[in-house]
Amino acid sequence: MTSLESKAKTFLELHRPGTPAVLPTVWDAWSANLAVAAGFSALTVGSHPVADSIGRPDGEGMSYTELLTRAKQITESVEVPVSVDIESGYGLEPAQLIDGLLEAGAIGLNIEDTVHSEGKRLRGAEEHAELVRGLRQFADAAGVHVVVNARTDLFLRQDGDDSDRVDRAIARLNLAVEAGADVLYPVGRHSDADLRRLTSELSKPVNAIGIPDAPNLKELADAGVARVSFGPFLQAALAKEADRLFGAWK
Repeated sequence: MTSLESKAKTFLELHRPGTPAVLPTVWDAWSANLAVAAGFSALTVGSHPVADSIGRPDGEGMSYTELLTRAKQITESVEVPVSVDIESGYGLEPAQLIDGLLEAGAIGLNIEDTVHSEGKRLRGAEEHAELVRGLRQFADAAGVHVVVNARTDLFLRQDGDDSDRVDRAIARLNLAVEAGADVLYPVGRHSDADLRRLTSELSKPVNAIGIPDAPNLKELADAGVARVSFGPFLQAALAKEADRLFGAWK
């Protein structure tokens, strides 16, 4: 586990508020090598683009085994640290999730609070924190400080009133911090004011989403973001370019 622990430490050190790590979201060995060749020092594996690439729907339409198979192909093709989006955990126990990630050569994870296998309900804040706690405990027991990125879908789902959504997200994510999260991901597109509240009131580095063909790295840095990933939007941008190329041959 020494190599994985070293990669995990390197990966965590990249998360610096105000000078965010840009972690391209990839889905196979080809896209991973493309990002590394462009000079990026770490990667994220996105569940949505992986699912699209193997003909499965997003939202745990693929199995954890299918995701890990692709993740292992990526880690075996690049030397940089790789983090994997494990959606809401595929109904598995924390020990199974951590064992699978480490076996695949990954050193980080995203865990979201929408439970796809249970009618897409939103986990309670304490319930989600307990899952984070289990992931942290089993990772530490394995000897690797797997970088846990705790995600909330409150903004995507627009659950509850708009007026206190930021407050509820902050409370929810700070519980995840107490449980052992290293990074916090209030996924969605935010106003500058809301993003600044999130980065200033959350007690761990904040992950924001970036749109590859509409770069705003300076604005995200100025707002205190520590990590930028692309979700499904890199794959979407490449699909748009492919459409343009294909169009010339019709």
